[in-house]
Amino acid sequence: MATHRDTPEGLATLVDITRALSGTLKLDVAMAHVLDLLAQRLDVVRSQIALLHERHLVIQAAHGYGSRAVGTRYAPGEGIVGRVADSGRPVVVARMSREPALVYRAARRPELPRGELTFICVPLLLNRRAIGTLAVDLPHSATRDYERDAALLSVVASLVAQGVRIHRLAADDRRRLEDENTHLRRELRDRYEFSSIIGTSGAVREVFDQVAQVAGTNTTVLVRGESGTGKELIAHAIHYNSPRAQRPFVRVSCAALPDSLIESELFGYEKGAFTGADARKKGRFELAEGGTLFLDEIGEVNPVTQVKLLRVLQSREIERLGGTETIKVDVRLVAATNTDMERAIAAGTFRQDLYYRLNVFSIFVPPLRERKSDLVMLVDHFLERFSREHRRPVKRISTPAIDMLMAYHWPGNVRELENALERAVLASDGQVVHAHHLPPSLQTAEATGTSSCASLSAAVDAYEKDLILDALKTARGNQARAARLLSTTERILSYKVRRHRIDIRRIRQATAAS
Repeated sequence: MATHRDTPEGLATLVDITRALSGTLKLDVAMAHVLDLLAQRLDVVRSQIALLHERHLVIQAAHGYGSRAVGTRYAPGEGIVGRVADSGRPVVVARMSREPALVYRAARRPELPRGELTFICVPLLLNRRAIGTLAVDLPHSATRDYERDAALLSVVASLVAQGVRIHRLAADDRRRLEDENTHLRRELRDRYEFSSIIGTSGAVREVFDQVAQVAGTNTTVLVRGESGTGKELIAHAIHYNSPRAQRPFVRVSCAALPDSLIESELFGYEKGAFTGADARKKGRFELAEGGTLFLDEIGEVNPVTQVKLLRVLQSREIERLGGTETIKVDVRLVAATNTDMERAIAAGTFRQDLYYRLNVFSIFVPPLRERKSDLVMLVDHFLERFSREHRRPVKRISTPAIDMLMAYHWPGNVRELENALERAVLASDGQVVHAHHLPPSLQTAEATGTSSCASLSAAVDAYEKDLILDALKTARGNQARAARLLSTTERILSYKVRRHRIDIRRIRQATAAS
């Protein structure tokens, strides 16, 4: 082996080995390339790289042994290769024919058509511990400097060991990301399965049935309803209960994008299409390939973009801005709007033909004021969620607070309710959300549609009754325990229960049922 690590040829070989190890994410391919380089540059007849797996050495790459060598195993400590792995020190056998300790796992004992061979085996070391071995056979020469040969191969082995470490780290990261991706997809599917649509009212059951009907198809869906009713939740439920659930769900808020940007966001653009377009960019249609594209507030799209959307729905093809290439897209479209589409068509701001293409299957999400029977379920859901997220001890909401929520007309729908309850959880200093923890807008006559003519004494009485009811519910109707919770006597509490006409029996029945 004339080449040495300090010679130009040796340095070039080490550089090429480094490139081979970093040029691919497949470790077996990289190691096979290293052995090919050793054969070409260093006149190696045969070579092998083995890695430790549960104390056994397993050949990962081989050169000159035939196709069956890879996968061959050495028992712990077996032969010279096993000894090198155990000791972490290189071994040189000047004449292979005179060494009985050689174990030929990868091939039969060699015939030596090229004369006597020399065997060198060096460890692959990481943190001073052997993780495998590099072994080579090369032509014997009486003038060979074995120490220099072993030193060069030790450098090569060090590069291979670092390559193994990097590839293992990359594999661990890839597995971690795959596990996280699987976990997140499972969470999303659980979050947006049919049962996540909260409510038992007739209007919600109708939405539930419609989602179930259309989810398994590729039909274009138009979700209609006021702002804050949960149209995006419906779009998610359609996607994550469809055959496209493993593919992307891409959301575009058409109202949030200016007219000058919406076209490039949807369809992408080519390099140089406009000032600042320094590279090609894929649009949302391409990013959603195989999955679902959710166009929120579709009624806000400008007329030029409406024409292009119509073409996509008709031909399933797009062109990037500034390009001429036609790109086929496989995307399911779900659109949502709170706009009166029929009025927009009559006013000429929305194309009638596009509306017909979008309105293949229409789902109307009812406003909260039309599904007041679902309000208690929604309140319980949000209280549990926010108490968990903000680490607050809130367990329930008081009856007067529920009455206040039921009296309100909810112009902001479920989104407004969600925000109000998050504020109430943060404002609460105990286990119960009271009326005074709710936003001021819910406590005014203008907001609730109720008159505010109660006197101060009436307000104090209402608050006192509220506190007593909460204590009795917590104590499951036990007046002695409720009195202790309120830091008063059972006699005084009994008097106030009669004064406020509180039905103890009803409270006991309700708490026993729960």
